[in-house]
Amino acid sequence: MEARIGHPAPPLAIGEWLQGQPTQLADLAGRVVLVAVFQVNCPGCFLYCLPRAEDLHWRYQDHGLTVLGLATAFEDFDKNTVGNLRLLLESGRVIGETEKLLKQHALLQGERLPYSLSFPMAMDRLAPQTLDNIEAEIDAFVGEQLPDFETRPPAARQAIRARLRAYFAQRPFRPETFERYRLQGTPSYLLIDRAGILRASRFGAYDELEADLTGLL
Repeated sequence: MEARIGHPAPPLAIGEWLQGQPTQLADLAGRVVLVAVFQVNCPGCFLYCLPRAEDLHWRYQDHGLTVLGLATAFEDFDKNTVGNLRLLLESGRVIGETEKLLKQHALLQGERLPYSLSFPMAMDRLAPQTLDNIEAEIDAFVGEQLPDFETRPPAARQAIRARLRAYFAQRPFRPETFERYRLQGTPSYLLIDRAGILRASRFGAYDELEADLTGLL
């Protein structure tokens, strides 16, 4: 089941809950849900997405909002791990490029975040990459990004598929929720209304997030 705006939000594929009680979107019927999707090794996630999610959590949790954090991994698999997510939640420690950039901006206290992340947190389920999965990913990419693919010469189509096959093959895992919602990167935001309908799926800047969110409360 793939996500579509204006349709029921598909279940989150969870590898492990690290903070809060295990839950699914169906358990949150009657509440507005904001899912903040991030990577541990993603400086922008810590500059913008997570502080904003924490602020919204505290200001609107008593007005019908549930904020969920979902750490995923579509790159840097040695850094975007459940172990480093646990380190973040238990000690406030950040790693890799996140640590480097936050230090440059003097946004750490020692080696730790100056705030806690208090809303429920989970790790996306990472499925081993397989040949069948790779071909399916190629088909999906071609269908979405190359609408004129079938009109190209056979040699060009073969070359494109070969390059995509090499790219996808180098990834040892597939982040299932990330792919189910066809996200483009991190940080991303999923906004789901009280009836469980997906109302927004946004990557990067989302200036109107609070206005959209409060309009659903």
